[in-house]
Amino acid sequence: MPAQAKLATKPSLTLKRRLNAPPEKVYDAWTDPEKIVKWFGPDAGPVKQAEADVRVGGRYAVNFNTEDGEQHHVSGIYQEVVPNERLVFTWAWRTMPERESLVTVLIKPDGDGSLFTLIHEQFFDEPARDRHREGWTGCLDKLERYLA
Repeated sequence: MPAQAKLATKPSLTLKRRLNAPPEKVYDAWTDPEKIVKWFGPDAGPVKQAEADVRVGGRYAVNFNTEDGEQHHVSGIYQEVVPNERLVFTWAWRTMPERESLVTVLIKPDGDGSLFTLIHEQFFDEPARDRHREGWTGCLDKLERYLA
């Protein structure tokens, strides 16, 4: 593969779920800090703080601990906001701000629930993508339980 093509192709991941909640409730879970603290994070570790200024150019931040006691802080800027349908935001860990990536959340109505898609793109490398796949899977498991 030519060097330019390799540079242009960064790892990404896509996760899909059917959630037993209408799009409005799913969207609120992603945009209301009081709700974010109840489900965010890859495991049973607590969310210490969440902030969300949900508008194009607005910032969000989530500070949480994992079960092993490690503290994590992620933040970014909203690029697109379509209430109850779509959020696009940058994603950067406080410890590695130079590794900024991009998250897209898509929510579509499906009967009395929602079809949910999370796309996380522009990872630094495949190990980073794989760690995020594990983290997002745990996070979405918690979201599913929270919305049930």
